[in-house]
Amino acid sequence: MENTLPNLKKARNRTKEVFPRKTFYLEEDLKTIGKGKLYYVRTYGCQNNVRDGENIKGLLEEMGYKETSNFNKANIVILNTCAVRENAEKKVFGEVGFLKNLTKKKDFIFGICGCMAQEENVIIEIIQNKPYINFVFGTFNLYELPQIIKEYLNKKKQIIRVNISQTEMIEDLPSTRDSQVKGYVNISYGCDKFCTYCIVPYTRGKLRSRSKEDILKEVNDLVKKGYKEVVLLGQNVNSYGVDKNDGYTFVNLLEDVCKTNIERVRFTSNNPWNFSKKAIDLYKKYKNLMSWFHLPIQSGSETMLKKMNREMKISDYTNLIKYIRKNVKDCVVSTDLIVGFPNETEKEFKETLKLYKKIKYDNAYTFIYSKKEGTYAATIDDKLTLETKKERLQQLNELVQYYSKLNNEKFVGKILKVLVEGESKNNESMQSGYSEQWKLVNFKGNCKIGDIVDVKIISASRFSLNGEIIDNNEK
Repeated sequence: MENTLPNLKKARNRTKEVFPRKTFYLEEDLKTIGKGKLYYVRTYGCQNNVRDGENIKGLLEEMGYKETSNFNKANIVILNTCAVRENAEKKVFGEVGFLKNLTKKKDFIFGICGCMAQEENVIIEIIQNKPYINFVFGTFNLYELPQIIKEYLNKKKQIIRVNISQTEMIEDLPSTRDSQVKGYVNISYGCDKFCTYCIVPYTRGKLRSRSKEDILKEVNDLVKKGYKEVVLLGQNVNSYGVDKNDGYTFVNLLEDVCKTNIERVRFTSNNPWNFSKKAIDLYKKYKNLMSWFHLPIQSGSETMLKKMNREMKISDYTNLIKYIRKNVKDCVVSTDLIVGFPNETEKEFKETLKLYKKIKYDNAYTFIYSKKEGTYAATIDDKLTLETKKERLQQLNELVQYYSKLNNEKFVGKILKVLVEGESKNNESMQSGYSEQWKLVNFKGNCKIGDIVDVKIISASRFSLNGEIIDNNEK
């Protein structure tokens, strides 16, 4: 196979074909390549990257590799990257420099994959200045990893395998999941929205919805394995099925997933512009739908939203949240916000603060605008100084911290059902897990991972809740 390179201009093209389904198959000669060898995979970024990382691990283990938590002991290291923000890229290249010395070891292989691999400037940098990176594969080429490793071992030449679009829907990829109780399930890939600041439609491609049969099969397999929670993933889950145009929508899929009787169902991420109230109405019917809503708005200014190609009326957005809060008990709402979009005025920034105070979010992921080569926003001549952007971010984060703590304190004295996920990261004498509202809860106990226990909340911080397990008789 010849090296293939990304092209952001071509990646913008959108076609109407529905891609054929193909079941993954690993040839016999690839199943022993990693026998007696160790692998290390580091994943950056969103839940979609995490899910990719689980598939990468699954592929490596099908090839005979075993996982190690120590990259110094690994025979193969793969960095599964994120390209959403410039800092993420800098962090990855920092790791690359740190790992360079390992490439001198005999029988050591070093690869990079993920969204950064879909960017032209990144690939040019690797080809010209980082020959010690042995292979690179893009988001559309994940299933080719075994063949890529085999090819590199045979030729000992740098391999770049980056398609600019999908040609097939590959199903039944092997997977080594990071959690024993909570499973991520992709329902779609890609995005056709083209927000002006966002590189994802280029690095993840056009919207491609999986078949309902494959999704439900994966969820049912998780149920059989004892999983308690499923998180449905998509760049915009609400757009599920739009590309197929067969009348089967995200609302239909969500209801069918609930009918599998898995104990907890969540979904992310939602672009609020097409979040159907019919999905919210399902909460009255299905108790296994969890009351957490992540609704990225990015700015409280309609002028800014228009420049971002997110033309949503703030009144429509606030009315949506009102509808959610009216119909879903004890719900939690979080968001994403960008400050310092090119030439954002003080008035436009204040509108974001005004919206935050009005909604009183439980949490927000806040960022200074990050210029991404290839996006429209990157072509704008920005007069706003970095100092101003940092000051605005600080103001916004002060609001985030205030309302996060305030909203968490509302749960003090309440009894929450918590899915036990393991030992607390900050205190080994405590256990931790997540409530139905996606609140991190720490408590003393000796529960099995996967138990769903009643915890009475006794204190709250900005980041988490603290509680104690109660007997049913104490309710």
